[in-house]
Amino acid sequence: MVTGKGGTGKTTVAAALALALARGGHRTLLVEVEGRQGIAQLFDIPPLPYEERRIADTPDGGEVRALAVDAEEALLEYLELFYRLGRAGRALRRFGAIDFATTIAPGLRDILLTGKVKEATTRTVDGRRFYRAVVLDAPPTGRIGRFLNVTAEAARLAKVGPIKTQSEGVAAVLRSPMTAVHLVTLLEEMPVQETVDAAEELTALGLPVGKVIVNATQPPLLSAERISQAELRRGLAAAELPTDRLTVAGLHAEAKAYAVRRRLQESLRVELADLNRPMVELPLLSEGVDRKALDRLADALLAG
Repeated sequence: MVTGKGGTGKTTVAAALALALARGGHRTLLVEVEGRQGIAQLFDIPPLPYEERRIADTPDGGEVRALAVDAEEALLEYLELFYRLGRAGRALRRFGAIDFATTIAPGLRDILLTGKVKEATTRTVDGRRFYRAVVLDAPPTGRIGRFLNVTAEAARLAKVGPIKTQSEGVAAVLRSPMTAVHLVTLLEEMPVQETVDAAEELTALGLPVGKVIVNATQPPLLSAERISQAELRRGLAAAELPTDRLTVAGLHAEAKAYAVRRRLQESLRVELADLNRPMVELPLLSEGVDRKALDRLADALLAG
């Protein structure tokens, strides 16, 4: 599972992770649950339906499939599976009963979404797992604890019946060694704080925290922290650029501001390191995200 504060690139990281895990001739599933169709936009394909679709291949024979889980369709599937309602279940849609059910019991929506992920994770064909891995583009860090823990709460509250069985099965998978919740962040104060808070919350809930993935990092642009105006003037002259007082002073102010940002980023790295989780840094994709860029991120994830 891949989570992070909005804007940190968690969907991009989830897609790159699915590609990385598919290498070597494997099959992976990339799942989204927020209704944003972020996977379709990322791979430049039409919106995904509520069914698993092949969206990418790797040069060595691996494949990535994708699924956009819809809570309404998942509920209809659940009613058919456990109660054999068939057409009667689908008739509920016309009366708005499904919206009503997921509104009065918000946790039901998350149970259905995580239940679909659990089914794909544990599915077998001829005694073997159908997918090598299932990668979930999960809700943001601010909601991840509630999203993943709702199944445990439902299992505790429901005494008998399919809901209890379903919830217990999902909760067992989420807390098992086969699951890891990776936290995506930027080297900025708010995303790092949310990452620290999410790691603490997930640990308290008994959910397995995986790696801290620092996205969009850049190598240092300056070799020294302090640069004098005289050094800047000499450098500008060597590059045959203007060396007037205004240019030098402006560039010097930019260099000082950059040094402050670098010091802040290093302090944030220390804060993340204090979580005692493996940390992977991914490069900034300055030219945008396409398949080549996703493969580059996949390389970095495998190396990390």
